[in-house]
Amino acid sequence: MRYEGTVYRPPSEARSLIIQTTIGCSHNKCTFCSMYKDKQFRIRNINEIIKDLEEARKYYNKIERIFLADGNALALKTEKLKIILKTIKKLFPECKRVGIYAAPKDILRKSVEELKELKEIGLGIAYLGVESGSDYILKKIKKGITANEMIRAGKRIIDSGIKLSVTLISGLGGKDNWMEHAQESARVINEINPHYLGLLTLLLEENTEMHKEVQSGELRLLSPKEVMMETRELVKNLELTNCIFRSNHASNYLMLGGTLPKDKKQILKEIDGAMNEEYDYRDESFRRL
Repeated sequence: MRYEGTVYRPPSEARSLIIQTTIGCSHNKCTFCSMYKDKQFRIRNINEIIKDLEEARKYYNKIERIFLADGNALALKTEKLKIILKTIKKLFPECKRVGIYAAPKDILRKSVEELKELKEIGLGIAYLGVESGSDYILKKIKKGITANEMIRAGKRIIDSGIKLSVTLISGLGGKDNWMEHAQESARVINEINPHYLGLLTLLLEENTEMHKEVQSGELRLLSPKEVMMETRELVKNLELTNCIFRSNHASNYLMLGGTLPKDKKQILKEIDGAMNEEYDYRDESFRRL
Protein backbone atom coordinates (compact mmCIF):
# COMPACT_ATOMS: atom_id res chain seq x y z
CA MET A 1 0.00 0.00 0.00
CA ARG A 2 1.28 3.46 -0.92
CA TYR A 3 0.04 6.70 0.56
CA GLU A 4 1.14 10.20 -0.41
CA GLY A 5 1.10 12.96 2.20
CA THR A 6 -1.47 13.22 4.98
CA VAL A 7 -4.57 11.13 4.34
CA TYR A 8 -7.97 12.39 5.52
CA ARG A 9 -11.26 10.55 5.84
CA PRO A 10 -14.70 11.15 7.44
CA PRO A 11 -15.07 10.02 11.08
CA SER A 12 -17.51 7.29 10.03
CA GLU A 13 -14.81 5.75 7.82
CA ALA A 14 -12.44 5.13 10.74
CA ARG A 15 -12.40 1.36 10.18
CA SER A 16 -12.38 1.52 6.38
CA LEU A 17 -9.62 0.54 4.01
CA ILE A 18 -8.52 3.85 2.47
CA ILE A 19 -7.48 3.87 -1.17
CA GLN A 20 -6.08 7.03 -2.73
CA THR A 21 -7.59 7.40 -6.18
CA THR A 22 -6.71 11.08 -6.41
CA ILE A 23 -3.94 12.99 -4.69
CA GLY A 24 -4.98 16.22 -2.99
CA CYS A 25 -7.98 18.42 -3.79
CA SER A 26 -8.72 19.89 -7.21
CA HIS A 27 -10.27 23.03 -5.66
CA ASN A 28 -7.99 23.56 -2.65
CA LYS A 29 -8.95 27.24 -2.21
CA CYS A 30 -11.24 27.26 0.84
CA THR A 31 -10.03 29.95 3.24
CA PHE A 32 -10.59 27.87 6.40
CA CYS A 33 -8.92 24.67 5.17
CA SER A 34 -5.32 23.59 5.66
CA MET A 35 -5.79 20.10 4.24
CA TYR A 36 -3.93 19.00 1.10
CA LYS A 37 -1.75 22.13 0.99
CA ASP A 38 1.29 19.87 0.73
CA LYS A 39 -0.01 18.21 -2.45
CA GLN A 40 -0.46 19.08 -6.11
CA PHE A 41 -3.76 17.63 -7.31
CA ARG A 42 -3.58 14.75 -9.71
CA ILE A 43 -5.50 11.60 -10.58
CA ARG A 44 -3.58 8.41 -9.90
CA ASN A 45 -2.83 5.87 -12.58
CA ILE A 46 -5.51 3.18 -12.66
CA ASN A 47 -2.90 0.40 -12.55
CA GLU A 48 -1.46 1.82 -9.30
CA ILE A 49 -4.92 1.90 -7.75
CA ILE A 50 -5.66 -1.69 -8.75
CA LYS A 51 -2.26 -2.79 -7.42
CA ASP A 52 -3.07 -1.20 -4.05
CA LEU A 53 -6.37 -3.07 -3.95
CA GLU A 54 -4.64 -6.35 -4.81
CA GLU A 55 -2.02 -5.82 -2.09
CA ALA A 56 -4.74 -5.03 0.45
CA ARG A 57 -6.51 -8.27 -0.45
CA LYS A 58 -3.36 -10.22 0.36
CA TYR A 59 -2.91 -8.42 3.68
CA TYR A 60 -6.46 -8.26 5.09
CA ASN A 61 -8.71 -11.26 5.67
CA LYS A 62 -11.91 -9.22 5.77
CA ILE A 63 -12.74 -5.74 4.49
CA GLU A 64 -16.29 -4.51 5.03
CA ARG A 65 -15.82 -0.87 4.07
CA ILE A 66 -13.59 0.94 1.60
CA PHE A 67 -13.15 4.70 1.30
CA LEU A 68 -11.88 6.32 -1.90
CA ALA A 69 -9.66 9.32 -1.09
CA ASP A 70 -8.35 12.07 -1.46
CA GLY A 71 -10.36 15.27 -1.35
CA ASN A 72 -12.76 14.71 -4.20
CA ALA A 73 -12.34 11.30 -5.77
CA LEU A 74 -15.61 11.78 -7.66
CA ALA A 75 -13.51 13.99 -9.98
CA LEU A 76 -12.54 10.75 -11.74
CA LYS A 77 -14.30 10.01 -15.00
CA THR A 78 -17.22 7.63 -14.60
CA GLU A 79 -15.58 4.85 -16.62
CA LYS A 80 -12.49 4.92 -14.40
CA LEU A 81 -14.61 4.81 -11.25
CA LYS A 82 -16.54 1.88 -12.69
CA ILE A 83 -13.29 -0.05 -13.19
CA ILE A 84 -12.27 0.65 -9.58
CA LEU A 85 -15.68 -0.34 -8.18
CA LYS A 86 -15.82 -3.53 -10.26
CA THR A 87 -12.31 -4.45 -9.07
CA ILE A 88 -13.44 -3.91 -5.47
CA LYS A 89 -16.47 -6.12 -6.02
CA LYS A 90 -14.27 -8.86 -7.48
CA LEU A 91 -11.49 -8.71 -4.87
CA PHE A 92 -13.66 -7.93 -1.82
CA PRO A 93 -17.02 -9.69 -2.24
CA GLU A 94 -17.58 -9.21 1.53
CA CYS A 95 -17.34 -5.40 1.23
CA LYS A 96 -20.63 -3.85 2.35
CA ARG A 97 -20.01 -0.22 1.39
CA VAL A 98 -17.73 2.00 -0.66
CA GLY A 99 -17.60 5.68 0.30
CA ILE A 100 -16.25 8.75 -1.48
CA TYR A 101 -15.69 12.47 -0.94
CA ALA A 102 -17.78 14.34 -3.51
CA ALA A 103 -17.23 17.99 -4.35
CA PRO A 104 -20.40 19.71 -5.62
CA LYS A 105 -18.96 20.61 -9.02
CA ASP A 106 -17.86 17.02 -9.57
CA ILE A 107 -21.36 15.79 -8.73
CA LEU A 108 -22.89 18.24 -11.21
CA ARG A 109 -20.54 17.03 -13.95
CA LYS A 110 -22.17 13.60 -13.72
CA SER A 111 -25.71 12.77 -14.76
CA VAL A 112 -28.15 10.99 -12.46
CA GLU A 113 -27.83 8.00 -14.79
CA GLU A 114 -24.05 7.90 -14.34
CA LEU A 115 -24.41 8.12 -10.57
CA LYS A 116 -27.01 5.33 -10.64
CA GLU A 117 -24.52 3.15 -12.52
CA LEU A 118 -21.91 3.79 -9.84
CA LYS A 119 -24.46 2.97 -7.17
CA GLU A 120 -25.38 -0.32 -8.85
CA ILE A 121 -21.77 -1.52 -8.82
CA GLY A 122 -21.01 -0.60 -5.24
CA LEU A 123 -20.80 3.13 -4.47
CA GLY A 124 -22.81 3.33 -1.28
CA ILE A 125 -22.27 6.76 0.26
CA ALA A 126 -21.01 10.20 -0.79
CA TYR A 127 -19.74 12.88 1.59
CA LEU A 128 -20.53 16.46 0.61
CA GLY A 129 -19.06 19.44 2.44
CA VAL A 130 -21.84 22.03 2.29
CA GLU A 131 -20.13 24.14 5.02
CA SER A 132 -22.76 26.94 4.79
CA GLY A 133 -26.01 27.67 3.01
CA SER A 134 -25.29 31.39 2.78
CA ASP A 135 -24.15 32.63 -0.62
CA TYR A 136 -22.30 35.47 1.09
CA ILE A 137 -20.35 33.08 3.34
CA LEU A 138 -19.74 30.57 0.54
CA LYS A 139 -18.20 33.36 -1.53
CA LYS A 140 -16.26 34.69 1.46
CA ILE A 141 -14.68 31.28 2.17
CA LYS A 142 -13.97 30.76 -1.58
CA LYS A 143 -15.97 27.54 -1.79
CA GLY A 144 -16.41 28.14 -5.52
CA ILE A 145 -20.10 27.22 -5.54
CA THR A 146 -23.46 28.86 -4.88
CA ALA A 147 -26.12 27.64 -2.48
CA ASN A 148 -28.45 26.70 -5.34
CA GLU A 149 -25.69 24.71 -7.04
CA MET A 150 -25.08 22.97 -3.72
CA ILE A 151 -28.76 22.05 -3.53
CA ARG A 152 -28.71 20.70 -7.08
CA ALA A 153 -25.63 18.61 -6.32
CA GLY A 154 -27.09 17.18 -3.12
CA LYS A 155 -30.39 16.33 -4.76
CA ARG A 156 -28.61 14.61 -7.63
CA ILE A 157 -26.90 12.22 -5.21
CA ILE A 158 -30.22 11.57 -3.47
CA ASP A 159 -31.97 10.92 -6.79
CA SER A 160 -29.30 8.38 -7.75
CA GLY A 161 -29.99 6.24 -4.68
CA ILE A 162 -26.54 6.81 -3.18
CA LYS A 163 -26.64 7.68 0.52
CA LEU A 164 -25.69 11.31 1.17
CA SER A 165 -23.82 12.62 4.21
CA VAL A 166 -23.40 16.40 4.39
CA THR A 167 -21.42 18.59 6.77
CA LEU A 168 -21.86 22.13 8.04
CA ILE A 169 -19.33 24.14 10.05
CA SER A 170 -20.55 26.15 13.05
CA GLY A 171 -19.03 29.59 13.43
CA LEU A 172 -18.01 29.96 9.79
CA GLY A 173 -19.69 33.35 9.43
CA GLY A 174 -18.26 34.79 12.65
CA LYS A 175 -20.10 37.15 15.00
CA ASP A 176 -21.48 39.33 12.23
CA ASN A 177 -23.16 36.60 10.19
CA TRP A 178 -24.09 33.79 12.58
CA MET A 179 -27.83 34.23 12.10
CA GLU A 180 -27.60 34.19 8.31
CA HIS A 181 -25.30 31.19 8.49
CA ALA A 182 -27.75 29.25 10.67
CA GLN A 183 -30.93 30.14 8.78
CA GLU A 184 -29.59 29.81 5.25
CA SER A 185 -27.81 26.56 6.11
CA ALA A 186 -31.09 25.15 7.43
CA ARG A 187 -32.83 26.21 4.21
CA VAL A 188 -30.26 24.48 2.01
CA ILE A 189 -30.21 21.30 4.12
CA ASN A 190 -34.01 21.17 4.10
CA GLU A 191 -33.98 21.39 0.31
CA ILE A 192 -31.44 18.59 -0.01
CA ASN A 193 -32.97 16.43 2.75
CA PRO A 194 -29.85 14.25 3.21
CA HIS A 195 -29.60 10.89 4.95
CA TYR A 196 -26.92 12.15 7.36
CA LEU A 197 -26.03 15.61 8.67
CA GLY A 198 -22.80 16.28 10.53
CA LEU A 199 -22.18 19.56 12.31
CA LEU A 200 -18.55 20.48 12.99
CA THR A 201 -17.30 23.59 14.78
CA LEU A 202 -14.74 25.89 13.19
CA LEU A 203 -11.14 25.20 14.19
CA LEU A 204 -8.85 28.03 13.18
CA GLU A 205 -5.80 26.68 11.36
CA GLU A 206 -2.56 28.61 11.08
CA ASN A 207 -1.30 29.53 7.61
CA THR A 208 -4.83 29.81 6.21
CA GLU A 209 -6.51 32.91 4.79
CA MET A 210 -9.12 32.74 7.54
CA HIS A 211 -6.42 32.82 10.21
CA LYS A 212 -5.15 36.07 8.70
CA GLU A 213 -8.70 37.48 8.68
CA VAL A 214 -9.06 36.75 12.39
CA GLN A 215 -5.67 38.27 13.20
CA SER A 216 -6.57 41.45 11.30
CA GLY A 217 -9.95 41.71 13.03
CA GLU A 218 -11.88 41.23 9.79
CA LEU A 219 -13.50 38.08 11.20
CA ARG A 220 -14.55 37.78 14.85
CA LEU A 221 -14.88 34.23 16.11
CA LEU A 222 -17.88 33.03 18.10
CA SER A 223 -17.60 32.18 21.78
CA PRO A 224 -18.75 28.67 22.83
CA LYS A 225 -22.09 30.10 24.00
CA GLU A 226 -22.54 31.95 20.71
CA VAL A 227 -21.86 28.69 18.87
CA MET A 228 -24.70 27.17 20.90
CA MET A 229 -26.99 30.05 19.92
CA GLU A 230 -26.16 29.48 16.26
CA THR A 231 -26.61 25.72 16.61
CA ARG A 232 -30.00 26.21 18.22
CA GLU A 233 -31.16 28.48 15.40
CA LEU A 234 -30.01 25.90 12.86
CA VAL A 235 -31.69 22.92 14.53
CA LYS A 236 -34.86 24.91 15.19
CA ASN A 237 -35.22 25.57 11.45
CA LEU A 238 -34.42 22.06 10.23
CA GLU A 239 -37.36 20.21 8.69
CA LEU A 240 -35.98 16.86 7.57
CA THR A 241 -37.22 13.35 6.90
CA ASN A 242 -35.48 10.60 8.87
CA CYS A 243 -32.04 12.23 8.90
CA ILE A 244 -29.34 11.02 11.29
CA PHE A 245 -27.86 14.13 12.93
CA ARG A 246 -24.48 14.16 14.64
CA SER A 247 -22.50 16.92 16.30
CA ASN A 248 -20.00 14.72 18.09
CA HIS A 249 -16.76 15.59 16.33
CA ALA A 250 -13.69 16.48 18.40
CA SER A 251 -14.13 20.09 17.29
CA ASN A 252 -17.57 20.44 18.91
CA TYR A 253 -18.07 22.13 22.29
CA LEU A 254 -21.14 19.99 23.01
CA MET A 255 -21.85 16.44 21.90
CA LEU A 256 -25.26 16.13 20.22
CA GLY A 257 -26.95 13.38 18.28
CA GLY A 258 -30.27 11.95 17.23
CA THR A 259 -32.60 11.37 14.33
CA LEU A 260 -34.53 14.29 12.86
CA PRO A 261 -37.34 15.10 13.20
CA LYS A 262 -37.96 12.50 15.93
CA ASP A 263 -35.34 13.81 18.38
CA LYS A 264 -35.51 17.51 17.54
CA LYS A 265 -37.14 18.58 20.84
CA GLN A 266 -34.59 16.63 22.88
CA ILE A 267 -31.66 18.09 20.94
CA LEU A 268 -32.99 21.63 21.47
CA LYS A 269 -33.43 20.85 25.17
CA GLU A 270 -29.81 19.75 25.44
CA ILE A 271 -28.65 22.91 23.69
CA ASP A 272 -30.73 25.07 26.04
CA GLY A 273 -29.19 23.28 29.00
CA ALA A 274 -25.71 24.15 27.75
CA MET A 275 -26.41 27.85 27.36
CA ASN A 276 -26.26 28.78 31.04
CA GLU A 277 -23.23 30.64 32.35
CA GLU A 278 -21.95 27.70 34.44
CA TYR A 279 -21.83 25.13 31.64
CA ASP A 280 -18.40 23.53 31.25
CA TYR A 281 -17.69 23.47 27.51
CA ARG A 282 -15.01 21.27 26.02
CA ASP A 283 -11.60 22.83 26.56
CA GLU A 284 -9.95 24.30 23.47
CA SER A 285 -6.95 21.99 23.80
CA PHE A 286 -9.20 18.92 23.54
CA ARG A 287 -10.93 20.19 20.39
CA ARG A 288 -7.87 19.30 18.35
CA LEU A 289 -7.58 15.69 19.46
